[in-house]
Formats: sequence, C-alpha cells, structure tokens
Amino acid sequence: MKKLLTLTIVLLAGLAWTANATDAKALYDKQCAKCHGADGKGNTKMGKKEGVKDYTDPKVQAELTDERAFKSIKEGIKDGNKVVKKPAENLTDAEIKALVKYMRTFKK
Repeated sequence: MKKLLTLTIVLLAGLAWTANATDAKALYDKQCAKCHGADGKGNTKMGKKEGVKDYTDPKVQAELTDERAFKSIKEGIKDGNKVVKKPAENLTDAEIKALVKYMRTFKK
C-alpha cells in the first residue's frame, strides 16, 4: 500500500511539473515571443528594434539572475525615463517564476 501511495504521489508531481512547463511555454508564447522569439534568440522585428538579449547565449544566461529576470518581468525595465519593457500584466508570481524557469531552457 505504501508503494502504491508513493508511486501515485510521484506520478502526480510529474504531471504537475509537466502542466507547469506547458503553461509556462503557453505564457511565453503569448507574452514574450513577440519580442524574444519562440526560440529565445530575440531575432524578431520587435526584438531587433528593442535590442533584446539572446537567451540561447550561455553568457547572457549567466549574467541574468533569476531575481533580476523576475523583477524585469514583474516591474518592467526603464532606461532613465524611457520604458524599455513594460511590466507583465495579469501574471501571478508563480507564473513569472515559471516563465523564468522556461527562459532558462533556451540556454545551449
């Protein structure tokens, strides 16, 4: 009985992680891909215009902490008085954390 309970818990945790990964990809596709590209390279019309970073570059990934990525998504980015990136709208902290985790999958 304990083995069955343990197996059930492991399977449910795996399903929850898969759902979160799927949700994060859907959020990324909806909220971020327009500028950052579906592949994270930033090679889009908006990405080039705004000078977004290539998230497939290990150096870019190493320089960007999870905390800074979270803050950038939640609060946006300003350069002086100019808004470089608007804050994400209607995202929970958990969704933002999932986006940061998903962004890390672009690293080569």
